[in-house]
Amino acid sequence: MIPIYPANTLSDAPLQGDVTLSGLTNPPPLSLYIHIPWCVRKCPYCDFNSHEARQEIPEAAYVDALIADLELATPLVWGRKIRSVFFGGGTPSIFSAEAIDKILSHVRMLTPLEYGAEVTLEANPGTVDTANFKGYHAAGVNRVSLGIQSFQPQYLKALGRIHDREQALTAAELALNTFDRVNLDVMYALPEQSLEHALQDAETACLLKPAHLSFYHLTLEPNTPFHRTPPSLPDDDTSATMQEEIEKILATNGYQHYETSAFAQPGQQCQHNLNYWTFGDYLGIGAGAHSKLSFHDKIIRQSRHKHPKKYLEAIKQGQGVDSEWQIGREDLAFEFMMNALRLVDGVEANLFQQRTGLPLRVIQAQMEEAQRKGLLEQVGGVIKPTLLGQRFLNSLLEMFLPE
Repeated sequence: MIPIYPANTLSDAPLQGDVTLSGLTNPPPLSLYIHIPWCVRKCPYCDFNSHEARQEIPEAAYVDALIADLELATPLVWGRKIRSVFFGGGTPSIFSAEAIDKILSHVRMLTPLEYGAEVTLEANPGTVDTANFKGYHAAGVNRVSLGIQSFQPQYLKALGRIHDREQALTAAELALNTFDRVNLDVMYALPEQSLEHALQDAETACLLKPAHLSFYHLTLEPNTPFHRTPPSLPDDDTSATMQEEIEKILATNGYQHYETSAFAQPGQQCQHNLNYWTFGDYLGIGAGAHSKLSFHDKIIRQSRHKHPKKYLEAIKQGQGVDSEWQIGREDLAFEFMMNALRLVDGVEANLFQQRTGLPLRVIQAQMEEAQRKGLLEQVGGVIKPTLLGQRFLNSLLEMFLPE
């Protein structure tokens, strides 16, 4: 049975004068994230916890560690249904179908996985084949997210991808013929990319007719080769034009823009990511995975050991969690808004109190200021970014940073 959290059970210590936490009446929806940390080659723009597979991958040992990790974590989420599962990386498709099947079998044994739950696996076009896709599908994967990034060879080379155009198209067709739900990840504002070529990628992606498309602006993240030695990128005006024209192409082809970088056919939004953006809970297992879990008196975050070898050693000692901390009351409002304001249509205003335990008035001053600047609006009980707020999202979010 899902526990019901009584009101007024969070700390009664004052927050911003006489404001107190009002309590979580119910736990939010819960998702499961499973991290596979290896990839064939580390891309120069990637800042994720991924490691090149220079030696044989300890697949069997890692699968056993994931199962043990889940067993250790189960008491924290006892009785709560899992609404979605997401295999991320790294490159999860580097693992065999048998490995994915074993993991999902234990997920079903150890947790109450919702009937028809969305189960996503990220895949690299350079590591997929028909047998593996059929095996993933038989194991229970019902959604695949393909890291295409571009359909054009010069940009794939610049990004350090291991696949070419033909492999991208073949993998996409294979995924679409195997799974009901497919997402294609594509990037724009690539090194020396022209507007024409960026729009060609958008047109090609739409012609394939996947249920979901993610279009990401390439950013130079710290601690990556691209950050240390920046490539020549399109200027800000060209990048902004790329974004606007890509959005027009996708809208013309029936894709609804529902999150900063996410577009979906009607009813095909990614349920796992929607849970993140609406400040739901998630349990993360695997090397470097993060969790956010709500309890009657606190909301905590956890992180696992990042390096695969250290993670495997820690699990053997029954210590999968590397660090754990409580989200401070002063940070809750910002963390909620940081996620919710990525949604084009915003969120119901009452969701703020449901997910943070805080009354909405703790951010009323910031919301009013954002409205005066034309970045935010409240209509019919919904908080949402304006079109200007979507374009200048970082500026909008900075207004909710704790003082």
